[in-house]
Amino acid sequence: MRKTLYLKFCLAYLIFGIFGFVVVATFVSNLIMEHLQREEADALYREATLIASTYAVDLYDQNTSLDTVKKQLDALDTYLSSTIWIINPSGRMILDSSQPLNVESEIIVEGFDPTIAAGTYYVIGTFFDYFSEDMLSVFAPITSNYTVRGYVVIHRSMTSLILHRENLLNISYIMLVLLFFLSLIILIFFTELVYIPLRKIIHATEQYAEGNMHYQLQIDSGDEMGYLAATLSYMAREIAQSEDNQKKLVANVSHDFRSPLTSIRGFLEAMLDGTIPPELYPKYIDTVLKETERLTKLTNSLLTLNNLNTKGMILEKTEFDLNTVIRETIASFEPTCHRKQITVDLTLTGEEMKVYADMGKIQQVLYNLMDNAIKFSHASSVIKIKTYEKHKKIFTSVKDSGIGIPRENINQIWNRFYKTDLSRGKDKKGTGLGLSITREILHSHNENINVISTEGVGTEFVFSLPVVDVEEDE
Repeated sequence: MRKTLYLKFCLAYLIFGIFGFVVVATFVSNLIMEHLQREEADALYREATLIASTYAVDLYDQNTSLDTVKKQLDALDTYLSSTIWIINPSGRMILDSSQPLNVESEIIVEGFDPTIAAGTYYVIGTFFDYFSEDMLSVFAPITSNYTVRGYVVIHRSMTSLILHRENLLNISYIMLVLLFFLSLIILIFFTELVYIPLRKIIHATEQYAEGNMHYQLQIDSGDEMGYLAATLSYMAREIAQSEDNQKKLVANVSHDFRSPLTSIRGFLEAMLDGTIPPELYPKYIDTVLKETERLTKLTNSLLTLNNLNTKGMILEKTEFDLNTVIRETIASFEPTCHRKQITVDLTLTGEEMKVYADMGKIQQVLYNLMDNAIKFSHASSVIKIKTYEKHKKIFTSVKDSGIGIPRENINQIWNRFYKTDLSRGKDKKGTGLGLSITREILHSHNENINVISTEGVGTEFVFSLPVVDVEEDE
């Protein structure tokens, strides 16, 4: 298609033109000729019938003279541009408008047979070889007392009909040429609106196939071709973003695995070669255990995120009290809050707030948000957690008064392994997967999470869950 589609279209266009001329030259030509013959024959037949019923019958009934009829036929000959005969059934010529009147010279049309026009009233040919060219000959019988006395035959040269046909065909050819050139506009429109954009799309797909996902495909069109180009461009951007994310993922995973592995290996080698004395083994073994816990946490987070991204993930949804889950989650962070002297300000809606969700995964959401808030909060600060109901949904807010998130990084916090420089410097134990997991869990519940943050002031995360209507449930 890439090399021959346009050529095929042009070839079809030329074939259309050629066949158009062939059809006009043959089929249309024959139709025009048949039409002219019938039209001319009808006109001549009316004249022949009129002559047969007037001048000719008067001649046979001896009500008029031969000379008078000859003069009338000569006048009609000039008017009709045709030769008019009055002929006996035997083939003997009575009058010929093309010849002077000569009663002494007898002219016989050899082989004359009026039945030659069987089924019609005209024939085309040399009329029993009397003429040297084809003639249109029309018969009209001369009847008297219910007897056929003779025939009026009008001959007109086919040359005039052929010339008339050629004139009509010339008009047809001119119209066909005009139509051919007007249809060229369709080819031009096809080239500009279909073929050129299609070539651009093909070139773009070739670039994408070669791995150049950053190739810019630009087609300014509001039709399906423009929509296809925009869709391809969007697909390429998404693939390019996916590849970039994959590279970042590999780099981040390598970085986060390399650091603890390097520490573990260094400590173990130091123990083996005696650099670390046996009395210090417990201290460094404890450090090694903490590094292995970090690796375990990172591995589990990766597995969790991968499972959350799997289509068709099954959620174990149940009705549970969100207030109880929030209190239990906060209680698990009590030792950490005590060490940093962080206070938790809890404001919950009602004594009990029933929601319908996967309790285990919502616990993980609360754990990740609480862990994040403690990690980035200053010592002796306050973390505020509150819930409020709106539009049959319960909204949970986790707000800290910590370092905040820079404005230029606010949209990147949901990316896997994303860490700001502040977070890396402040806490190297983080995996950078917590917020990604949090968002994926809530999206799997068809719910949303939003973030509001001001650098140096603090950050607030708010997510929603569907409330169970207690009255309807009862």
